[in-house]
Amino acid sequence: MLMTEIIKRIEARPVCGDACSLNTNEFEFAFASDLMSDVLRLMRDNTMLITGLCNVQTVRTAEMAEIKLIIIARGKKADAQMIKLAEESGICLLETDYSVYRVSGELYSYGIKPLY
Repeated sequence: MLMTEIIKRIEARPVCGDACSLNTNEFEFAFASDLMSDVLRLMRDNTMLITGLCNVQTVRTAEMAEIKLIIIARGKKADAQMIKLAEESGICLLETDYSVYRVSGELYSYGIKPLY
């Protein structure tokens, strides 16, 4: 699924620069977690992270796991430090008012595959 489709399906707001506007990455898998130690176990291409955890550590963890898309759920807002780090790392941040459960369900119903 391309970035524009994901944004539309979950009514998301892109908060990073170029990483969110490019449709060069196609995402096939998703993982939902607020526990970053679980995210570090991921090593699969084309994976997005769905989380309610909104801090710099989320971006650092995604960078280590080579995740290029973080969806921040529950109406939480990324701060300037988080946005700056995501831009430097080439990671797209999306914000949505949907819950983690709803984001997961919406994307699953459109063909995104779960990990585990």
